[in-house]
Amino acid sequence: MPFTAKRAGSIAYSLLMFGVVSVLAGVLIAGLVVPLAAMVGAGSRAAADALDNLPSQLATPTPPTRSTVLMANGQVLAYFYDENRIPVPLDQIAPVMREAQLAIEDHRFYEHGALDVKGTLRALISNTTGDGNTQGGSSITQQYVKMVQIEACEAKADAACVRDAQAPTLQRKVRELRYAIALEKRLSKDQILERYLNIAYYGDGAYGIEAAARHYYSTTAAKLTLPQAAMLAGLVQNPDGNNPVRNPGAALERRDVVLNRMAELNIITAQRAASAKREGYSDKWVKPSRNGCVGTRYPFLCDYVRRTLLNTPSLGATVQDRENTIMRGGLTIQTAIDPKSQDIAQNAVSRIIGAKDPLISTMDMVQPGTGLILAMAQNRPVMGSDRKAGDTYYNYSAEAAMGGAEGYQAGSTFKVFTAAAALDQGIPLNRHYDARSPLNLSGVPFRTCLGIARDPNYNPRNSTVSGYMDMHRGMAMSVNTYFLQLERDTGVCAASKMADRMGVKESQPAAGQNLTNDPRIQVPSFTLGVANVSPLSMAEAYATFAARGVHCDPIIVSKITTQNGKDLEPLGANCKQVISKEVADGVTTLLRGVMTNGTGVPVQLSGIRNQAGKTGTIEDNQAVWFDGFTPLVAGTAMIAIDPTSKHWRYDHSGVKGYTVPSTGFYLQGHGSTDAGARIWRPAMQAAMNGKPDVSFHNPPPDIVQGQISTVPFLYGLTIADATAKLRAAGLSVVRQYVYSDQPRYTFLGWSPGPGTPIPRYGTVAALFSNGQGMVQRQNNGNRPKKKG
Repeated sequence: MPFTAKRAGSIAYSLLMFGVVSVLAGVLIAGLVVPLAAMVGAGSRAAADALDNLPSQLATPTPPTRSTVLMANGQVLAYFYDENRIPVPLDQIAPVMREAQLAIEDHRFYEHGALDVKGTLRALISNTTGDGNTQGGSSITQQYVKMVQIEACEAKADAACVRDAQAPTLQRKVRELRYAIALEKRLSKDQILERYLNIAYYGDGAYGIEAAARHYYSTTAAKLTLPQAAMLAGLVQNPDGNNPVRNPGAALERRDVVLNRMAELNIITAQRAASAKREGYSDKWVKPSRNGCVGTRYPFLCDYVRRTLLNTPSLGATVQDRENTIMRGGLTIQTAIDPKSQDIAQNAVSRIIGAKDPLISTMDMVQPGTGLILAMAQNRPVMGSDRKAGDTYYNYSAEAAMGGAEGYQAGSTFKVFTAAAALDQGIPLNRHYDARSPLNLSGVPFRTCLGIARDPNYNPRNSTVSGYMDMHRGMAMSVNTYFLQLERDTGVCAASKMADRMGVKESQPAAGQNLTNDPRIQVPSFTLGVANVSPLSMAEAYATFAARGVHCDPIIVSKITTQNGKDLEPLGANCKQVISKEVADGVTTLLRGVMTNGTGVPVQLSGIRNQAGKTGTIEDNQAVWFDGFTPLVAGTAMIAIDPTSKHWRYDHSGVKGYTVPSTGFYLQGHGSTDAGARIWRPAMQAAMNGKPDVSFHNPPPDIVQGQISTVPFLYGLTIADATAKLRAAGLSVVRQYVYSDQPRYTFLGWSPGPGTPIPRYGTVAALFSNGQGMVQRQNNGNRPKKKG
């Protein structure tokens, strides 16, 4: 054969190929054999096993996957993710997608081992000849190994690790090849391809083929067409540069390269490739996937879910661990959020107070006995920073630790805790006091958890009625001076501990402080609701009465499942009996009276016999409340001025007399009319629709009357000394005038008399003559009967 230029070129090419093969062989021998030879001392089996050793993330890969939050009806509320990924099995990925990806990345994938020698040589020659056509020589398995290593570094937030996993070094390539060889011994080709398609990044925040199909084409991986599959397959090499949303021209050009390659490999015909090239791309197909709570249907409920998950130990030992699990763990989070109940509460609030109004209004509903949050609504339902539009990032129902604001004084709704503490100590419902107005309590000692508290100038008044009354009357008419006297005898400490046991939370307590040790609220006026508390915690507390003393922490997450189907324990309601059923029934009886013949009459639910509640109005009408319940639902409604609003023209009247700008409602400044009748009643009425009218339980006689004692021996004592002795025994003393032949104001004795059985906290009357007995006898000729 004559020596020609063509033959010379062929010889030169052969020599080049020989050199390349020699270099490649040397690289492989150095990278794969030498490390094994270094371990000869450990035995040949150990040396062979070294090649099979895989990092845990490769042996059991768990690529970052988005977590999904579901409402009670199964609808999606939100997604949480670092990488928007939805893993799917290979049989749920269209065959044409698999073919397109292999055609452009590794068409001999099913024919070679971990290393595609031909492809590597071709790429090496192309890249070293300097023809400008740079090629990649890594197999699908090698690429997958690299992706997993990068993901593992990013999960640890280790930037140096990421750089090392991407470094264009021989050491890194050899390490990848070793892992790829070991991986192909453990997994089938189909398994590797499935994992590759689920981990690859397709640009614009879409990780994995399923998320990419949904994002770019609003479809699924199973339904991808040829032009769609070719487009997506072409993105893996340069997902940012070929992004069809930002650079459709480059994306279409790259798609056509994929189609040409598929035709060249006879996967499709030239005619099909030409037809697919005629299809353009429209950004109208793009379906962005929300991440987080902003923009969801119920953003503040969603945020409460997220904060609950961050407090859930089963998701990790630390908050950072739990955050990582939420954002990368592919969890399915089932919540108790009922859209119907939530919409009911939201409509009740928004009908009265608008988002832009200088007021804050909330409506929260909790299920007694389970703690499930049924609704959490506020007049500013949009999460955001545009204050002019009424947006906020505060969940005004929750305490600050769960996304809330400063909290609000709860007014007379706190009287129930003093009542519960009194009943718990044996003070009965028929305990009487002279609830006059004003009542001079200046310097009177009150027992707090921090010692004795006195107000040197304290003369509280009543806003409803005054006079001698029992606890029924005092609660029904919300009589301040009655409950201040009851709190004096019960103790501020006992009342605050009762509120704490029932779940009431200060919204922004100082470090280490709560209701029982905060000097700002361990004061005589505690029972009048001076603590700034969260509305949700008040619904939680009133639900405890409805559940006959069983307190449950409010919960919103009912089930957590990993992507592998394993159940993780959600944060529990921790339900337990915190007060006796008898005490709870006693308080419920008081609150039923509020609804039937007290301040809660305007709030009564229609068609529901078993209902209970309490009004609350704080000083200067800065906030109005209504807390109430049936045996099945407990709810709290509140309206307060927004102290941060620049539009609020503050004066002493608070919300009283204020006309709401957006709705035109005139606020009267009462918990019964504003919060109760206008928000609580319509929300609770709708929530109870279709539910049975379950009966309350009546309290036992000792809760109503107290334990039976006897009137102590009083003979020989002055009236003052006898009165002191009676009061020391827990008895009330009243002055009573009766018909008598004795001159007016003459002391006649005690009724009932010494030794007579009487409830422990009953009332003894000091009888005095009214001086009318003789007059009546002269007028009528008959001796009147003695009273008392």
